[in-house]
Amino acid sequence: MRQIVLDTETTGLEVSLGHRVIEIGCVELKDRRPSGRTFHRYLCPDREVEAGALAVHGITNEFLATQPRFTEIAAEFLEFVRGAELVIHNAAFDVGFLDAELARVEGQAARITELCEVLDTLLVARRLHPGQRNSLDALCRRYGVDNSRRDYHGALLDAKILSEVYLAMTGGQAALRLEAQGGEARQGGEAAARAERGSLRIPVVRATPEELAAHERALDAVARASGGRVLFRDTAG
Repeated sequence: MRQIVLDTETTGLEVSLGHRVIEIGCVELKDRRPSGRTFHRYLCPDREVEAGALAVHGITNEFLATQPRFTEIAAEFLEFVRGAELVIHNAAFDVGFLDAELARVEGQAARITELCEVLDTLLVARRLHPGQRNSLDALCRRYGVDNSRRDYHGALLDAKILSEVYLAMTGGQAALRLEAQGGEARQGGEAAARAERGSLRIPVVRATPEELAAHERALDAVARASGGRVLFRDTAG
């Protein structure tokens, strides 16, 4: 199985406003193992980078002016990704920008989803971790992936980090790790965790006589308000 973990950087966030791709980074996986092959290009966008985007990736207009245009590297890029499954975090963003770039290439009518399958790791993360933060940085913390070099976003660096996160997140194994300080249990791997029987000691905390008396008083109040029906007392052994 051939997969390409892909990331892009852009001049801004809105492809509909004419923003362009300025960096593409790809990491190849074969049978869920890094093959050592990568694809990495900076691109001249023929427009300026927005200040907000510059603060995220640090790629300057002066540097990009010396780089090739997407039309010049399109054939090489398509040869690298064609037929693979693309693994992308928030795939709609990157695919939308790449489709816009492909539309500018003369004689190239295909869209990314016609050339490759696409797996969105953001959707995978949301299924595994509903209601939690699932940004790439949050997933790195959750799965213990080192992202300390990520001072700025960079397409190739982020693709390498995402490949580690993706493999950890979909590895088919789960581990329950108990923190030495604080006793906090963290869940890793795919959503479920396993622990050998007897490996955990679960304390049993019994109510004090004062707490039991307070509990009975609360049930009495419920009985008065409900006309004598207290479900807990009706079902208690």
